[in-house]
Amino acid sequence: MNGRKRHIVVDTQGLLLFVMVAPASVHDGRAGHEVLFRLRLMHPQLTVVWADSAYGGTLITWAKGMLRLTVRTVSRPAGTAGFVLLPRRWVAAERTLAWMMHARRLVRDYERLPQRAEAMVPLAAITLMTRRLTCVPVHPDAAAPWTAPTLQTV
Repeated sequence: MNGRKRHIVVDTQGLLLFVMVAPASVHDGRAGHEVLFRLRLMHPQLTVVWADSAYGGTLITWAKGMLRLTVRTVSRPAGTAGFVLLPRRWVAAERTLAWMMHARRLVRDYERLPQRAEAMVPLAAITLMTRRLTCVPVHPDAAAPWTAPTLQTV
């Protein structure tokens, strides 16, 4: 997305815990301070956070000392080129972002204000979760994985 970065925090099942939209000019490490601080306020029960290697450096020691939060970074294997599947990161954040890209408002940047862009991410997560709970397919062309049994009266 041009001009903005989405910083999301999800649990191990891919459910959205926190989202923050920042200008693209802000480095991930600087935005990580704000993300982890707000995350700690909203979810004090968290103890370990898996993050991209861009969130490493001083953020790890700051989070450990100030927030009592362990930040473990997932980095690429040494000597690899091109796309490499990173297990912890893909399961959580990357997969969740891919699921949410089915929402029209998230695919393109229609919003002018970052607060509105930030509000669209939880709305997409709510839509995704309600479709999962009601077994409605994400795509209208896809077949439903489960159909309700019909009641027969005698």
